[in-house]
Amino acid sequence: MHHMNNLAGIDLNLLTVLEALLAERHVSRAALRLNKSQPAVSHALARLRLLLDDPLLMRQGGSLKPTARALEIQPHLGEALDRMRHLLAPTGFDPSSERRTFRLAMSDYGAAVLLPHLVPLLRTETPRSDLLVSQAGREAMAAQILDGEIDLAFGVFPDLGERLTRDVLFEDRYVCLADTTVLPPGDRLDLASYLARPHALVALRADVENEIDRTLAVLGHRRRICLTLPHWGMAPRLIAGTDIVLTVARSILPPAIEAGGLRLFEPPFTLPAVPFTQIWHPRRQGDPAHQWLRQRITGFFRAV
Repeated sequence: MHHMNNLAGIDLNLLTVLEALLAERHVSRAALRLNKSQPAVSHALARLRLLLDDPLLMRQGGSLKPTARALEIQPHLGEALDRMRHLLAPTGFDPSSERRTFRLAMSDYGAAVLLPHLVPLLRTETPRSDLLVSQAGREAMAAQILDGEIDLAFGVFPDLGERLTRDVLFEDRYVCLADTTVLPPGDRLDLASYLARPHALVALRADVENEIDRTLAVLGHRRRICLTLPHWGMAPRLIAGTDIVLTVARSILPPAIEAGGLRLFEPPFTLPAVPFTQIWHPRRQGDPAHQWLRQRITGFFRAV
């Protein structure tokens, strides 16, 4: 690579400017992000172009478009700068005095399982830190982790490949729920009766494959889904007084669910366990605050 002999002229500040420009694709937004003036950022870009012998970002409409060379550099640049930040950061994380914003993504199932433990702990142990919780589909959450937009995501992630680090917090199991008037106590639904009923599915998008229908397909069966909705917590209330069957993870349901006129029963076919998992970017592995949070979260479920 003929560019390497120019590296003597590159200081760390220039690289952080390049990182911000590639993220924002806009000089004034990059300047805001870096707390620098616009001319300083433009000057840094001019120096980078010279040193790397490439335009790096080309004006197109109202924004800047990265060149092929810039896109090639971008992922490695983020990784290298993250490593430097970790090396130069103060060692350890002092939760009682430091301020940190933790960005987590999860469904309302994840929120029900995790947040009642996490919020009181954060208020007690790291009162100056803030928590931002967002919700997205599985693929979107994985993409946000890869982009560095969020610190940790929680949920059931069947196939992530090798790019993300995962930790199974606990294994949940599927149960079925139906209205007692339609399914009197003592009655159980065999597979034929289960398939004859309409079903509710909890999914952010109806076209994303789920474990229940995948398992049925392997057995050569299909069920009719008459209701698809994105909220786990809402689903039991909606099937009360109807003939709909709901198959969901047990932990989302209140312990006394059967008091509300609903029957709980085992699915009439074998379903895989539901591994509730936290995922993060391998680059965050050594970040002391991130490590502290992950260990705290793991602690909730190990203690159960």
